[in-house]
Amino acid sequence: MTITEAQQAVDQWIKIHGVRYFNELTNMAILTEEVGEVARIISRKYGEQSFKEGDKNDLGQELADVLFVLICLANQTGVDLQKQLELNMERKGKRDHDRHHNNSKL
Repeated sequence: MTITEAQQAVDQWIKIHGVRYFNELTNMAILTEEVGEVARIISRKYGEQSFKEGDKNDLGQELADVLFVLICLANQTGVDLQKQLELNMERKGKRDHDRHHNNSKL
């Protein structure tokens, strides 16, 4: 599935199951909540915290939740994520071509 197809699929899902998009501020809050769930899993799996009884432990599911809400925000604000990611990769490729290779900390 391309990013464009993903944006179309999320839009169809919203039209069929979601009645309408939540407003942008609500979706921003939901995105923040989902990113927090990713952070919780990362801190417990790779960091020093331990899992609690009942903690969600599916990183892939939580990352997909982040992507879904991100796509919702892109759709409702008219952002073509496919195009923007391509432009972003091009910009980063030019800007950072040697940057990381020349970083003595890496």
